[in-house]
Amino acid sequence: MLGSTHGTLTTHFRARVVACGEEPHAAVHSMTAAAAEGDLDVSGRPLHATVPDLDRFFRPESVAVIGASDTEGRPRTGITRQLVAWAERVGARLHPVHPTRESVFGRPCSPSVADLPEQVDLAVLLVGDPLPVIEELGQAKVKFAVAFASGFAETGEEGAAAQARLAAAVERSGLRLLGPNTNLNAFEAFRDDLDGPAIALITQSGHQGRPVYTLQELGVRLSHWAPTGNEADLETADFISYFSQRPEVGAIACYVEGLKDGRSFLLAADRAARAGVPVVAVKVGRTETGARTAASHTGKLTGADQVVDAAMRQFGVIRVDGLDELQDTAALLARARKPQADGVVVYSISGGTGAHFSDLATGAGLKLPTLSEEKQRELHEWIPGYLNVANPVDNGGHPVGDWRGRKIIDAILADPDVGVLICPITGPFPPMSDRLAQDLVDAAETTDKLVCVVWGSPVGTEDAYRTTLLGSSRVATFRTFGNCITAVKACLDHHRFATSYRSPFDEAPRTPSPSFRKAQALMRPGHQLSEHAAKQLLRAYGIRVPREQLVTSAAAAVRAAGLVGFPVVMKASGARLAHKTELGLVKVGLTSASQVRDAYRELTDIARYEGIELDGVLVCQMIERGVEMMVGVTHDALFGPTVTIGLGGVLVEVLHDAAVRVPPFGEDQARAMLGELRGRALLEGVRGGPPVDVDALVEVVLRVQRMALELGDDLAELDINPLMVLGRGQGAVALDALAVCR
Repeated sequence: MLGSTHGTLTTHFRARVVACGEEPHAAVHSMTAAAAEGDLDVSGRPLHATVPDLDRFFRPESVAVIGASDTEGRPRTGITRQLVAWAERVGARLHPVHPTRESVFGRPCSPSVADLPEQVDLAVLLVGDPLPVIEELGQAKVKFAVAFASGFAETGEEGAAAQARLAAAVERSGLRLLGPNTNLNAFEAFRDDLDGPAIALITQSGHQGRPVYTLQELGVRLSHWAPTGNEADLETADFISYFSQRPEVGAIACYVEGLKDGRSFLLAADRAARAGVPVVAVKVGRTETGARTAASHTGKLTGADQVVDAAMRQFGVIRVDGLDELQDTAALLARARKPQADGVVVYSISGGTGAHFSDLATGAGLKLPTLSEEKQRELHEWIPGYLNVANPVDNGGHPVGDWRGRKIIDAILADPDVGVLICPITGPFPPMSDRLAQDLVDAAETTDKLVCVVWGSPVGTEDAYRTTLLGSSRVATFRTFGNCITAVKACLDHHRFATSYRSPFDEAPRTPSPSFRKAQALMRPGHQLSEHAAKQLLRAYGIRVPREQLVTSAAAAVRAAGLVGFPVVMKASGARLAHKTELGLVKVGLTSASQVRDAYRELTDIARYEGIELDGVLVCQMIERGVEMMVGVTHDALFGPTVTIGLGGVLVEVLHDAAVRVPPFGEDQARAMLGELRGRALLEGVRGGPPVDVDALVEVVLRVQRMALELGDDLAELDINPLMVLGRGQGAVALDALAVCR
């Protein structure tokens, strides 16, 4: 129960602290600074991520090990030994702390935190219950602490309560805590003989980071590893914000089981996007089973996966499914230069290999341009004329074994439309494969374009692979077609995204609009609004609704129909009416006064029989021509208000064809939502129908977003369905609306 409401409670809490000044210590500085700079959005939430100064965590000058041991056979002894070695590597002074020991591994041991010989930057807690130690650390002005102990939120409600007490103690102490339920990964030995941009690694389950860590054995540099555990204090977002500011970090790789706070994550992703640092993430919870397992392991809330996916895409976080994809994609993004073009050429010694790879690449969305006639003639100088060189390029095999191989590669890379050359080598075939690998490595050294090789041999001990390809910092080498395609597409998408990225937080509203004041007067806390009242809410935000009148008699209905103009639609209107059509409470296409009178009597009779209280009957303008869409607002437990768009009427329920975004977002994201719909062709006109007013549809989405931002938690749900989008230049009209106030 606690987990299911975490995100909502956080949103309520932050809104409250803006008014009352009550905020946890971890965010006090950011909130204070934000308030001073006017850097809060319309709902009182910060618009920029706090970047914790973690330099003294990863490179402390002094470290205390609480509960240190050198008794062989004890688990604490192995941990203490590893910490001693780590402290020596980073140049930190290590002070053991134990109440009954005079020394540990030959180092003088302090009986308590208060007896430490100096103020320390980092304390590592090798105790079963870290809670009693936290207050002592706070009094000693310790900056950071690490708690390995388990038995907290990952174990259920009792553990969650214990973790809440721990978090409260950390809040009071003023220090920053990693954990609990973390491990020693932050103190791993990283190779210092590797050059180039590095990967910074964040994992909530330490073992899941091993594949990325072992990339060092393939020549890929790692700089940091943050095993966040249960995130009672420091969370994934803190480390993303910090790593994105580190000059040595070329990419951030994350294994995420649950997000502690959606807003913090988006602010951190925004900071990384501003800095142009790619974030690649495996996020557990795509299925119900996966979500359940993640929650039981980490005790954190897993948001609705569709919202998580949309939020990540919105802020440029590259989501992958497997750890192998995580390592390959992060490695490529860390090391690859910005592509000069989107065009991909597939070059192989086998026509079948090239065709197979090209099918997969095209299906994944990569652009494989047809090479020009001039370029094809050039390639045929070295490749037999009967082979296809349009793209994919098939050399037939023999040219790679002599001087022609390098000529072919250089000619492809010289094409201005080509940004990526991919060469799948399905298996070793010396000497041709050896010569081909060397030519690719040599060519990569002379170009800024991306050169990728897929080494398909399952053995992986071949010299061409181990020495030639892995020895190159300029060639990206993969072991599978799928991982290569995933990584290359992510690389192209990231640089395209980074080039045009504009932070939506910079444009987020900071003060309420006049519409907000009008809307507040219409809200009824704890109630669902009638259709008439919900439409008034839309009208307050400038969203067009049909001409209509609310009437309470048959005679008034006839007069209203004359004013609205025949034909009309009549609908029962009541605060608890959600699905009127199923109850027969909608009458369409009424063309005469007698039909209107009869319809009024029938609607009120049905409502009386069903025991439904009405505030009247709506007599509405009938609008027939257009495309029915749906635009709505719901609340996600992690991210708060979300805006959804999809096909309208019953299609949204039948086809589940919808796109989601987390406010704030701009017009570009609103249009991108339309592009994600499978039914988007309806907007462009089908079967001779004219295209509809997409600009008006986008404007409605942005106005609904403004409503979601300003009304916040007070608007629990909004459903405009159908929103009739008329022909180009004619606008969009909300034919029906449902709104629920919290």
